[in-house]
Amino acid sequence: MADSDTTQASYDEQLADKVNALQQKLAPFNPPALDVYPSPPMHYRMRAEFRVWHEGDDLYYIMFDKNTHDKYRVDQLPAANQLINQLMPALLEYLKPRETLRRKLFQVDFLTTTTDEVVISLLYHRQLDESWKTEAEKLRHALGDYANINLIGRARKQKEVLGSDTLVERIQVNQRNYEFEQVENSFTQPNAYTNKRMLHWAHTLTLGSQGDLLELYCGNGNFSLPLAENFNRVLATEISKSSVNSANNNIARNKIENVTVVRLAAEEVTQAINGEREFRRLQGIDLTGYDCQTVLVDPPRAGLDDDTLQMVSQYRYILYISCNPDTLARNLEVLSQTHDVERAALFDQFPFTEHTEAGVYLRRKT
Repeated sequence: MADSDTTQASYDEQLADKVNALQQKLAPFNPPALDVYPSPPMHYRMRAEFRVWHEGDDLYYIMFDKNTHDKYRVDQLPAANQLINQLMPALLEYLKPRETLRRKLFQVDFLTTTTDEVVISLLYHRQLDESWKTEAEKLRHALGDYANINLIGRARKQKEVLGSDTLVERIQVNQRNYEFEQVENSFTQPNAYTNKRMLHWAHTLTLGSQGDLLELYCGNGNFSLPLAENFNRVLATEISKSSVNSANNNIARNKIENVTVVRLAAEEVTQAINGEREFRRLQGIDLTGYDCQTVLVDPPRAGLDDDTLQMVSQYRYILYISCNPDTLARNLEVLSQTHDVERAALFDQFPFTEHTEAGVYLRRKT
């Protein structure tokens, strides 16, 4: 059997295990059959981070075993997209004989897009001077044959940008093309292929929706923008300043006029909606004017807190995207008292790992 066939067979086996595990976690809530969205088994990650190890004149990438914490050498990373794998050795070969660029370098981060834009971040245990900038610009030019290269140097309280620290990803959802700003050192969806399928699933489920959408944890607008055409208006919330800025830039970039983003944490949104607190960041926004019949949540691994869980349960429809099926199941123990699970999905964002991304769509019981 060819290597690619062996990889695919191994991938299919691990995906089947994930499907079985998620089905068991969701079984108490009587969901329909899972919608399963596989990933390419290799070259799916759009970003990667490596520590850099210095050994005499040699220079190589290392990662750490999650169980033993022992370091191990990494020359190629099959999970990373092909462009990252091409740049990994090319970058090191350029750095090795150049003391100005390699001295006290301890980490390299790659961020890429499906349109072959790249930000390479070089992290140092020293301050960066003009000689570093001069040599870094030569490095950027030398790697230009691979892609559109942007280079960033980071040190304590220092960030030097050659080119840009922002890339633009393009995603098609329901035959419309969207552009998303992706900023270095901020959260972005790691698996572009699976993210596109996740957006398609959410978009299809909400076609023909009535009223407005409330979204918690909106990030850079990954869900907000494609779903906006299915609702009268979208009120999206996010606590991260950089993500809110990106979301607003993406709204303008895509000429979308019915999405409003406010910088609030989920628990603050709950307090505002319940009339418990007033927030200056909500000045000019009349929450009572929204007719939010659907709420979308994409919480961190800890899931929804108790107060937010109670607030969410008041909505007719709940679209819950989860990066932790265990906390999803715990939250469903509460939500299933008021809602039925109408659809459930598995999105394999991270092949050959224990991580599973899940989605459920709930309708309030009649």
